[in-house]
Amino acid sequence: MNKEIATLSLSDISSISKGQKYFDGEIFFADNITTIPNMARVFRVNFLVLAFCIQGEAHLHVDDKAVTMKRHDALFANSNSLISIDWMSNDVSYKIVALNSKMAFSLINKSFVDAFMTLIEKPVISLTQDEIQLVIRYYELADFKMTNHDFIANKDAILSLLRAFSIDMLSCINRHHSHDSNILRQGDKLYRRFLYLITSNVDGHRSVRSYADELCVTPKYLTSVCRQHGNKTASELITNALVTRIKQMLLYSDKSVKEIATELNFENLSFFGKFVKKHFGQSPINYRKHNHYGQ
Repeated sequence: MNKEIATLSLSDISSISKGQKYFDGEIFFADNITTIPNMARVFRVNFLVLAFCIQGEAHLHVDDKAVTMKRHDALFANSNSLISIDWMSNDVSYKIVALNSKMAFSLINKSFVDAFMTLIEKPVISLTQDEIQLVIRYYELADFKMTNHDFIANKDAILSLLRAFSIDMLSCINRHHSHDSNILRQGDKLYRRFLYLITSNVDGHRSVRSYADELCVTPKYLTSVCRQHGNKTASELITNALVTRIKQMLLYSDKSVKEIATELNFENLSFFGKFVKKHFGQSPINYRKHNHYGQ
């Protein structure tokens, strides 16, 4: 049985979705994505998603989290999230804002680090009535501007509107998950930015220095911050993210074990097998066999 993971890009959802309002390569905006789950039961997204359920209900998994979306719920999915559609009602309909990873990272880096990792653990929230009205009004304004020929030529104005919408929605999510109203310290921000990077990593690179360089800090300082905020070293957190990635690929991809090892930049198949045995307690083939791969 073919269980290859389909990867959805912003261009993919632009080409297969109904009700598209705007797409410029960085931002996607639509008022109906009912056709997207038909592409594959299990798929990965390489962008950040904010989806809002207008009607109906859906049961799905975001990575290993089982979630239910119903009317007036919002779903968050980070870049590199694996989404599995378990069941959807016939009348399900969503609105969606999607941002490419570079833009999403810039937003989280500046203002929304406090909510980010909590959202990974709990990707669905129920919107308040005021938040629902905010979503509706943004969509009404965006729809008017993008279907009116007097305004559609003004791309800068449309981009400003869509960016403002994204910022407001992330602010709503931040309020739902903020446990502390104090301004985040620099170490808090660095830790959450690091977690964003490792959860978004698709090629399995495991060098603490490479992440530290991207974050403009030393590996020693990054590890110190990780110990303080997560009680783990930077290397341990990278390994945990890699273990999750391997689990997804073994269970939801028809790639051979050798192909997975190569894609995740392991030196050879033997080293990959030892890594899996250490963290999973069994070989890659046995892990697939005992976890219903292909059934």
